[in-house]
Parts: sequence; structure tokens; C-alpha cells
Amino acid sequence: MKWVKFKIKTITEAEDIIVSTLYDIGLEGAQIEDKVPLTALEKEQMFVDILPEGPGDDGIAYLSFFVEKKEDGKLEVQGQVTDVESVLKDVKRELKDLGQFCDIGEGSVTVDETEDIDWINNWKQYFHQFYIDDILVIPSWEEMGLEDRERTVLHIDPGTAFGTGMHETTQLCIRQLRKYVTRETELLDVGTGSGILSILALMFGAKHALGTDLDPCALEAVAQNCEANGIGPGRFEMMIGNIITDENVQKQAGYDRYDIVVANILADVLVPLTPVIVKHLKPGGVYITSGIINDKEEVVTEAVKAAGLEVLEVTAQGEWVSVTARKGC
Repeated sequence: MKWVKFKIKTITEAEDIIVSTLYDIGLEGAQIEDKVPLTALEKEQMFVDILPEGPGDDGIAYLSFFVEKKEDGKLEVQGQVTDVESVLKDVKRELKDLGQFCDIGEGSVTVDETEDIDWINNWKQYFHQFYIDDILVIPSWEEMGLEDRERTVLHIDPGTAFGTGMHETTQLCIRQLRKYVTRETELLDVGTGSGILSILALMFGAKHALGTDLDPCALEAVAQNCEANGIGPGRFEMMIGNIITDENVQKQAGYDRYDIVVANILADVLVPLTPVIVKHLKPGGVYITSGIINDKEEVVTEAVKAAGLEVLEVTAQGEWVSVTARKGC
């Protein structure tokens, strides 16, 4: 089996956002090479007594993504037949867009070919169970310890890595959902991905969730993760389409219907999304946003205020912030 490798030279601070962005366009199996020292936990998980001293962190990172090459030389991304030139063009476009609002370093891309390696599944060795406050997030290939039986447990298999909950922006949204969800909550989840936010909201007691996403692959990811967590299809429904520009998606979602809208999307998308989403919120409804790098906080809060919403609070974790607002009654 042959694979085409797209290798990006960037900086360590941009690893998460580039991986997340390129997963959204269908690239999988990210391989990260950097000189960031291992954490104490990572050292423990390596099961060795003495680790060799590595070179000091120079801030440089290389991210490699792998796409299977068919016998006819074509590539397939998100079920669509394509070619190296088209994928490369998409990658460069996404990197250029990211570079408008955050530092991604050099951002150069090289293309190479490799073979006979199961890159799509090898990433699993790096995704282990972890905690978000008192929530245990665990993939299907790991077992839960007896000490975790009383915890809230989220079973998540990211598949094409739409989202695992490890990123700060997701955790910020989760904490806000826990604060505002009630047993009567109707939730709209824009940019659903793996479904992690809606699934947890339902586990917190929400009545119903509707997710929207641009990527058809989200349908399978959500269905699998709902099944793994015992969420019936009637409680969590999915729509594929652009709620910002597609009036049919807006009508199907329904107006003045939602107690909470959550959107863990980049700031540049939140700005045009916000005036649209106001129409879908009930009077008094809560709008939870994240995906906002800290120097974009003012841009989002101003968009929220311009849409007639009241900013309730701004929370932060690492370089990222979450803006929570309310629609007037």
C-alpha cells in the first residue's frame, strides 16, 4: 500500500490548530515531530527507567499527513477522488488562512511518497484515556479502571480525528455546557465533528441536540460515538450543510428554537455565524463559543454585541478563550 505524505514545517505552538484544521478537510493520521520535552506522565507511560537526554526544544515542528495512493495514482479524501496537486492546493490555502490570525512559522509544505505503513491506525498508540475535570474520556481500545466506575465516562473514538476533547477549546465549551444545560435544553451544535459536545450535553441532562457540520464524515463519527455512549438517535440528530449561507439548513434547524447554541469554530467563522445564530436562539437563550485564539477575543465579543447579545462571561485556558453570551428576553 502506497501513501502520499504532505509534510509541513511549522512551530510547536501551532501544532494543534494545524492538525485540527487539516483533519477538517479530510487529512488523517498526523505524525508530529518536535523537540518538546516529554511530560512526567509521558515518561511514566514509556515504562523505562532512564530516558536519554534529547536536544533542547527549538520551537520547530514538522507535521506529516498521509493519504492513500490508489493503483491508478489517484488519491481519495473524504470519499472523493482527487490528486496530489489538488490536495496540496487545499493544504496551502488552509495554511494561508491560518497565517492571517496566528503565527504558524514557515508554513512550507513538501510532498513525498511512502508505503506499507498503517499510518491511519498507528496514531492510536498516542491517544490514551484522560480526564476533563471529573470526566473520563476513553477510546474503545482501552479499559476503564475500577476507580473510575463512579465517574462520568465519555467513550470516544475520533476516527478521522474530528475531536477528542483534548484541545483547550473543547474543554472550555464542555465546562460552559455543564453550567447552563438543564433537563429542558434544546441544543444546536454548529460544527459538530465527533459529536463530543452534544453527547456530553445530553449526558448532562439536555433533552435533545441537533448537530450541523460541513463534512459528511461527521454522520458516521457521530453515529458511532452515540452508540458507544448509549445515546439514542432520536435525542441527537445530524444535518450536513452550511448554516451560515444555506437558507434550507437554517429553516430545517428551526428559528427561535434553541436554549443553547454551541460553536467551537475559528474566530473568523464565528463572526459571520453569530448574526445568523441569533435567529435560532430562544429569547433568553445562551450562545457558547470557542476556537478563539486570545488575540481574537475582542473581534468575537464585538461581533456578539453587534448581534444584540449580552456577553455573560469570557473564560480562558492556555492561549484560547470562550465567549458566552445571552439573547435578550
